[in-house]
Amino acid sequence: MAGSIGDLLTTPFNRFLRALEHRDYLTLWIANLCAGSAAWALIGARAVLTNELTELYLWVGIVTFAAMIPRVFSTVITGFLADRFNRQTVLQWTYTLNLAHNILLAVLVMLGFANIWWLVSLSLLNGTLRSAQMTTTQSLVPNLVPRELLPNAIALNEATQQGSRFVGGLVGLLVANYFGNEPVFWACAVLYAIGLIQVSRITTRSTGQIDAGRSFLGNLAAGFGYVYSRPRVLAMILIVLAHCSLTMSFESVLPAISAEKLGIEPDRGTQLLIMGVGIGALLTAVWLAGVRDERTRGKLFLAFGLSSGIGPIILAVSSDPWLSLAATVAMGVNQGGFMTISHTIIQSIVDDSVRGRVSGVYSFHVGGSMALANGANAGLVDVSFLNAPLVLSVGGVLFIIAIALSLGNRPLRHIYFPRVAAPASA
Repeated sequence: MAGSIGDLLTTPFNRFLRALEHRDYLTLWIANLCAGSAAWALIGARAVLTNELTELYLWVGIVTFAAMIPRVFSTVITGFLADRFNRQTVLQWTYTLNLAHNILLAVLVMLGFANIWWLVSLSLLNGTLRSAQMTTTQSLVPNLVPRELLPNAIALNEATQQGSRFVGGLVGLLVANYFGNEPVFWACAVLYAIGLIQVSRITTRSTGQIDAGRSFLGNLAAGFGYVYSRPRVLAMILIVLAHCSLTMSFESVLPAISAEKLGIEPDRGTQLLIMGVGIGALLTAVWLAGVRDERTRGKLFLAFGLSSGIGPIILAVSSDPWLSLAATVAMGVNQGGFMTISHTIIQSIVDDSVRGRVSGVYSFHVGGSMALANGANAGLVDVSFLNAPLVLSVGGVLFIIAIALSLGNRPLRHIYFPRVAAPASA
């Protein structure tokens, strides 16, 4: 009897959570969850504060743009640093500086000094540090587990990135509901402090390979050259770029959605919407950690891509608050699934020697598109004949069309339907 109970407990763990057996990976996983939760709670709290200060959704878009646009320039440099220096040290510095940023912002809000220009400036700083942290983390993860566990480790890492929407939204919702929006900024600082403690406990040391005969710019360009000369990597980055800009750039319109679709005050509704997306993404990422077959992963990648456009459309056309919340969960399931598999595929096919720079190039494309799309979406919502639901639905439709067209791209078609080599005959 005891043996059968043990089997029930160990089988799910071995399938879905195996990478967590490795101490340094578990430590990093906890740190990522805390940092991601802080980031998403901050996005909601900052959007609400911006809306209160300006009463214009355009400014919400500008602040969100400021937090995301650093991924265009900072991640490329961080990718170089992650290949040049000890990745754990680089990561520790990003956590330290972001903790200082969160404390400064919380103090300014508490004292009533946080005007719109402070928010824009600190959003730029926060975005720079956050994107540096994500790039370094992506470079470090493959060094913390055996290669056979890499898909599991990447999926579980993505669970912290996507699923932290739920944890961060929950923290933001509870704090805002009982104490108001201002204390949410202090909650973000506490979460980052816990993350910093965890990162400091990582003992693995790893670096990439930098060509000493090349200049700094030459080594940066090597990352772009690697991506652009490999059709599969480039195709993956471009389809993810389309996905993020058309279906995932909704943060800046969340206050409008909260008011128009849910009829809830923005400080609570925004965090509630983030939670809905987060719980769907978290469940999907953990489930995908147990998918080991390459052919199954490819078909799921295509299916999640086609479905990613449906959630925003349902959210846009729904007039029922509960259906709208269900639509955000569906968005999390499909968007989280798509992003989890995309990270797994990309990290599985790149060389460790350039992993940091490739992660930087990836973020350069994806982060830039999300920043521009968030700014544009919020600006469109303020146009008299447009609204948030229309902006969401158009993006969803366009991405469904993009996925359908991607079937004509040979590298992507081979990812959707991979050819698995037959075993060699004896």
